[in-house]
Amino acid sequence: MSAVPTVTPEAGPAVTPTRVSGRARPPRLDTGSLFPTLFMLAFLVYFLMPLTWLFIASTKSLDDLFSSFGLWFSGFNLFDNIRDTFAKDGGVYWTWLRNTLMYSFVSAIGAALLAAAAGYGFAKFAFRGKNLLFWFVLGSVMVPTTALAIPTYLMFSRLGITNTPVSVILPSLVSPFGVYLMRMYAESAVPPELIEAARIDGASEWRIFRQIAFRLLAPGLVTVLLFTFVATWNNYFLPLVMLSEPRWYPLTVGLAHWNAQTAAGGGATSAFNTVICGSLISIVPLILAFVLLQRHWQSGLAGGAVKA
Repeated sequence: MSAVPTVTPEAGPAVTPTRVSGRARPPRLDTGSLFPTLFMLAFLVYFLMPLTWLFIASTKSLDDLFSSFGLWFSGFNLFDNIRDTFAKDGGVYWTWLRNTLMYSFVSAIGAALLAAAAGYGFAKFAFRGKNLLFWFVLGSVMVPTTALAIPTYLMFSRLGITNTPVSVILPSLVSPFGVYLMRMYAESAVPPELIEAARIDGASEWRIFRQIAFRLLAPGLVTVLLFTFVATWNNYFLPLVMLSEPRWYPLTVGLAHWNAQTAAGGGATSAFNTVICGSLISIVPLILAFVLLQRHWQSGLAGGAVKA
C-alpha cells in the first residue's frame, strides 16, 4: 500500500484576505474626475452668482440696497418692490412686458417655421446653386446682428415702417443659424424611405413636409424656437435704433431708460430699485419657457418608423 502524501501549509496556495478588518474598504477617490468636477462647479458658481445677487437685491429696500452686503438678505421687500415696479410711470412696465412677449413669440414662431422649411429643402431637395446658397447662409451666421441694425433702419425708414412692431419683428424672422441647424437635423431625423413611401402613395411635397417631416423635426424646431425667443427677448440694440416712442419699447430698452434716469440723478434715484426688480421679473418668462419646452428636446422620434 502506497503512503498517502501529506500537504503541508507551505505547499498550499497563498490566500490573500479580502478584508483587513470586519469593515469593507472605503472606495478609492477617482482623481481623474476631480478636476473636471471642480471646473464645472466653478462655472456653476460663476453663472449663478449674478442671479443670486439679483434676487437678493430685489428683496431689499432702497436704503438697504446700499448699506448692506450684496449677497446677504436685509429685510424682505420683494412684494413691495414688485408693486412699485408695475405702478411706476403709470404702469408702463406692463406695456413693455406685453411688447416683449409679442416680439419674442411672433419672432420665435416665425423664425422656427421658416428655418424648418428652409432646412428641410436644403436637406432633401437637389436644385441648381444649392451649395452656393447654403454657403451664403453659413456666411450670414458670421455677420453680427448689430452691424446690420443701421442699414436695416435706413431701409425701413424708406419704407416708412420704423417705430412700429414690424421693424423689430421682421429682422428677427431671419435666422441663418436656425437654417443651418434644421438642415443638419433634417438629414438625420427624416429617413428618405419615409419620403419615398409617401411619394409612392401619391402625397404631395407639401403634404409630406406638413404631415411627416414636420413632426419628426419637432426637437430641432423647438431648439430654434428657444434660441430665437431668447435672442429676441434680450435684443437691445435693434429696438433702440428702430423705436422712438416708449409705448413700443421692449423690456431691455425700457429698463435702460429707467437706469438712465437713475444715473442722471435729480430725485430719480428711487428708480434704481425698480430697475433691479424689473430685471428679475424679466428673466422669469425665459425660465418658464425652458422648463415647459425641455420635454420636447428628445431624439429618436423616427426610431422604428423604418424597418431594417
